[in-house]
Amino acid sequence: MTNRIMAACTAALLTAALVGACSTSEEPAARAANDARTAPTPALQSFYSQTPDWAGCGEGFECAKVKVPLDYAKPSGEQIEISAIRLPATGKRMGSLFINPGGPGASGIQYTRAAPFLFTDDLRARFDIVGFDPRGVGESAPVRCMSSQELDAYVGLDGSPDTPEEIAAQEKGSKAFAAACEAKSGSLLPYVGTANAARDMDVLRGVVGDSGLTYLGKSYGTYLGALYADLFPKRVRALVLDGAVDPAVSSFSANKVQAQGFEVALKAFTEDCLRVSACPFTSRTVDGAMAEVAGLLQKADAHPLRNDLGDGRVINEAWTVLGIVTPLYDHQQWSRLRTALGQAFKGNGTDLLRMADILVDRQPGGAYSNQTESNMAINCIDHPYPKGTATYEKAAVDAAKAAPHFGSFVMWGSFPCSFWPVKAAGADAADSVKPLKAEGAPPILVVGTTRDPATPYEWAKGLASELSSGVLLGYDGDGHTAYRTGSACVDTAVDDYLISLRVPKKGMLCPEAG
Repeated sequence: MTNRIMAACTAALLTAALVGACSTSEEPAARAANDARTAPTPALQSFYSQTPDWAGCGEGFECAKVKVPLDYAKPSGEQIEISAIRLPATGKRMGSLFINPGGPGASGIQYTRAAPFLFTDDLRARFDIVGFDPRGVGESAPVRCMSSQELDAYVGLDGSPDTPEEIAAQEKGSKAFAAACEAKSGSLLPYVGTANAARDMDVLRGVVGDSGLTYLGKSYGTYLGALYADLFPKRVRALVLDGAVDPAVSSFSANKVQAQGFEVALKAFTEDCLRVSACPFTSRTVDGAMAEVAGLLQKADAHPLRNDLGDGRVINEAWTVLGIVTPLYDHQQWSRLRTALGQAFKGNGTDLLRMADILVDRQPGGAYSNQTESNMAINCIDHPYPKGTATYEKAAVDAAKAAPHFGSFVMWGSFPCSFWPVKAAGADAADSVKPLKAEGAPPILVVGTTRDPATPYEWAKGLASELSSGVLLGYDGDGHTAYRTGSACVDTAVDDYLISLRVPKKGMLCPEAG
């Protein structure tokens, strides 16, 4: 989603995976291994037939750049380069497994660097692991908007404005963000949407020589995968969509539901915390502990927490929210949240600030990746957002009723889209709020976690039901996404599907990892 809370990074980016134990039920996928594929149009053939110069880029990885048209409606016009990386298969190679970590805005290059612990040995033996930075992101024609100092100010905007002056500051900051993107990246902005990224991924599929796409996308990466399947259903071999986004949900509704997802995760954290001795809450009830978190946010809003990093940042409510949200993505980081909250209750927000920096990809020296900027740019192109300050103010109040700790913050985070300077062009100009059916595609595996903070389980159920061949695999657990986060049940089902095309029984629910 488009906001300062979210880049929708996967739990695997925050911690190493642990493996549990489970069994799975399967049924064969009734389809031929090499069904007919739709060939690229003659105008695009040169892009599909290019031979990139794969060169070693450390620790067994190979990197290359692949040319694609800026505008697929004008393939003979301006071109951009997509940066890709791959880790060759360790055994008898079946093909390539394309991956995406989410966002939008998260770097597929950096994500792939972690492939040795992100994927099982069985998958790494059979597939080259292939990642890429989608257009507008990282090393692929990146969107740039603000300086590091300007981004510090933007990220720190009051996400729960309750005075005319605070609302005016939100408006000023959001307008400034949109204007800065236009000034530095205006010619690129109309073409950074997911419809073009999906077309880029198909070029990459053709370039590596795979007749059908094998793909594992997490969080926003599920939208990229579902849209690919809708555009190219006959070019799908196997898709895993983990931590699913429901494309049929409107932007404001998605913000509200996502905020509620963070509320569910915070409640699960407090329930767990109250069972351990190191819990910092003075109350011994969940409601009391949730109230203590609300009190901390109010305190940071009125009197910022202490910052021992020496970088001059004011740890206000916005940075405090980000610091709380980050470890909610991964239940293995809850012990770190307990420690950080204990310090924050005593007035020191330094550890929360460190965790906030992880989420917004701010380096210790103060430099940002372009994650925040590309996240906004892609989402503002992908989805229609309402206009007007009064509209956002009303929506934030409504969201705060449903999600008291996070609703307002998530809703105001989309505000720059109200002032976005361009509309989608070319392939991205189609209606974006609609179910994606991918009619004619083979079975597509949709994975959802029951207490996922960022992509609620109801979205996984929605996407699985909307896809004509969607199969839902649930995980009764905590944290964002499920594959390689502790459930051997999920890992086994996903591996069997990707390698052997065996699809788990629809509606199968893996138990919580021990």
